[in-house]
Amino acid sequence: MTSSATEVPRPTEAFPPTVSRGYASYVLVLLSLVYVVSFIDRQILAILMEPIKQEFGVSDTAMGLLTGFAFALFYTLAGIPIARLADRASRKYIITISLTAWSLLTAASGLARSFAQLATIRVLVGIGEAGCNPSAHSLIADYFPPQRRATALSVYACGVYVGSAIAFLAGGWLLTRYDWRTAFYVVGLPGLVLAIVVALTVRELPRGYAEGRAAAAAPVVSFLEVVRFLLTRRAFVLIVLGTAVQSLSGYAVITWGAAFLSRVYAMPWSEIGVSFGWIVGLGGTLGALAGGRLADYMGRRDVRWYMRLPALQSLLGVPFVVGFTLMPLPSLSLACFIPFYILGAMYVGPMFAMIQGLVELRMRATAAAIMLFFTNMVGLGLGPLLVGVLNDHVFGALYGTSAIRYSLLTVGVIGGFASLLFWAASRRLRDELLITTNS
Repeated sequence: MTSSATEVPRPTEAFPPTVSRGYASYVLVLLSLVYVVSFIDRQILAILMEPIKQEFGVSDTAMGLLTGFAFALFYTLAGIPIARLADRASRKYIITISLTAWSLLTAASGLARSFAQLATIRVLVGIGEAGCNPSAHSLIADYFPPQRRATALSVYACGVYVGSAIAFLAGGWLLTRYDWRTAFYVVGLPGLVLAIVVALTVRELPRGYAEGRAAAAAPVVSFLEVVRFLLTRRAFVLIVLGTAVQSLSGYAVITWGAAFLSRVYAMPWSEIGVSFGWIVGLGGTLGALAGGRLADYMGRRDVRWYMRLPALQSLLGVPFVVGFTLMPLPSLSLACFIPFYILGAMYVGPMFAMIQGLVELRMRATAAAIMLFFTNMVGLGLGPLLVGVLNDHVFGALYGTSAIRYSLLTVGVIGGFASLLFWAASRRLRDELLITTNS
């Protein structure tokens, strides 16, 4: 079946029979599971970092490139053209193909016989994962109306924390009993089954379904027109900048946190996996869900709270990241990590909801990809790399194996500056959300 992207459909095509809340919840849970698999495949490298470094004989800077910039560069570059496709074509099939690709490539990571081979495969994993988030965000925005969207996207965002938790738990267990190659094999293959379920059970909805607005009648705009539109939304720009700064701290700590506990406190890998696993899984999920629910509740009274809350959360997290890096005992360090991670997860749902709410219907996947481009290049790309560079070239000569403590402290506190950007964005929300709704 072929049709023009700008063709005006019949009313029955534009708005099919109402989707039940139960089915919408099922789709949300399924897409969240896809995100879980994505972060298992992505984050497993954090727990495997030390044995990979030792086997291939590379530096912390090289490992920072592998875990951060190498993945982030191609993940973000591929994300924009795939998102442009998602604003026109079937989002569920884009997710299905992407999930299949990155699952196979994750399993193939265990076959690498050199650092260069592993880096190449991880780059391809990043390209595969690029089709997930923008497509899923756009679909969720069509299944859930604006007043419930932050909560829905917070549920989806829990995939980060559940997936990271499983990566730490499974990675620590597999590393203790087998080796890092086996870990890649085990976590990579389950995604293939999930891809089939997505293809067979998820229903593609018209853009604007949740708002009762049809996007099919709107002309398809070019990428440059989308960029020009987004630049007129000052709140969007400020949210993207704030998220990039927040992500710099978050990705640095979660990527190097396991190595920090091993080097500074000599914790065994199995203990690190369990400790990080339950904190990231439970703490992150609690923070994400609480942040989304609270934002939707406060946002009904004043939409500015969708960004005021992330501003407060970002500021409150600073003393806890200081405690995590400087405490003399591992138990005290982990005690500080718990509130840091809960607070660090609270901004995600409100941020995703505002990114979707500030743009036109056929720009939603592209807007999500542009946001992910900047935040992942700064957060996922620069965060882990910056810690590696500081370890090797700044603090290493002064503190030896304890250099990572001060590298993480330096990068971790930068996240507090996101508070200023989120607060500035909150001051623009009422006018710009109204403009978008009426345009």
